[in-house]
Amino acid sequence: MTKKSSNTSNKTAAELRRKKQLRRRYITFIRMCRYGVNNFSRNAWLTIAATIVMTITLLVIFSTLVARSVLLDTVDDLRQKVDISIYLDKDTKQSTVDKLTVKLQGLEQVSKVTYVSPDEAKNKLINSDNPSQQTLDFIGEYKDGFLPGSLRVVPKDLNNMDEIEKLVNNDKLFQESIDTEHKPSYAGPKREAIENIGRGVYFAERAGLAASAIFIGISILIIFNTIRMAIFNRKEEIEMMKLIGAEKSFIQGPFIVESMMYGFFAAIFAFILGLLGLISLQSKLHSYGILVDNTYNFVLTGSPFIIIGLIFIGALIGLASSFFAVNRHLKIN
Repeated sequence: MTKKSSNTSNKTAAELRRKKQLRRRYITFIRMCRYGVNNFSRNAWLTIAATIVMTITLLVIFSTLVARSVLLDTVDDLRQKVDISIYLDKDTKQSTVDKLTVKLQGLEQVSKVTYVSPDEAKNKLINSDNPSQQTLDFIGEYKDGFLPGSLRVVPKDLNNMDEIEKLVNNDKLFQESIDTEHKPSYAGPKREAIENIGRGVYFAERAGLAASAIFIGISILIIFNTIRMAIFNRKEEIEMMKLIGAEKSFIQGPFIVESMMYGFFAAIFAFILGLLGLISLQSKLHSYGILVDNTYNFVLTGSPFIIIGLIFIGALIGLASSFFAVNRHLKIN
């Protein structure tokens, strides 16, 4: 009975010690954060400089991701408008057209097939706004203004046309029905636009990554020097804390909290500037045929998650730079 009560007493004492340790750690953490916030506001000019550089860094990252999304949406939209025109002989019957359409629709690479009759093709060309001389010459090539009917094929992937070409070139019915004077062709201007935007996506990704890497490096250097100067300015205060037995984490913690605050405020500023830039450019991008609405709506609806993501990136940059500065210049045994 005595042994059992002794064990109970030991467990109670151990539980009390554990609770006291947890409470002590909690209080230490709160004080460490408070000192870090105070340190953030001590040297205004250094704080402003570090925050501005961090804001530019996060703004570049945000702009890179937005630009990539906008360009990809535009490319996808243009892909839906690009088609291959398979011109058919003037004697092709409607029943044959239906068979050819079924053959094309059975291919995995085909998204959509539409038949344009000779009359529809002629009216479309004649009634187009300011028809070019090339268009008029194309009409004049045919007697009595006759234009061939055509199958408009929308491919799923412009870079993978093998299946469609194989069918058109080898199928007997196609060979009997196609207009031999005009081979199947892409809609040239649209394909050229897609290729240009595709190159834009590639360039935006590479340039954005390069710019982000450069500014991340600059941010780390700026914050590194800011924390280093803060350590030197508080040298006597740090020595006093060592003498009274302050823990290593308690001395280092405020500097880490301070550097992470740069990332926190910079993330908010970067998002606001990025959103304002996107709003101001929206109408101008529309005038160039660039789709920005999907990205804009995503940024608005997902703004809390985007801000959290930017804060996380900024905090990582601040954590990395302060870690190097503290370990190099804050010698604590």
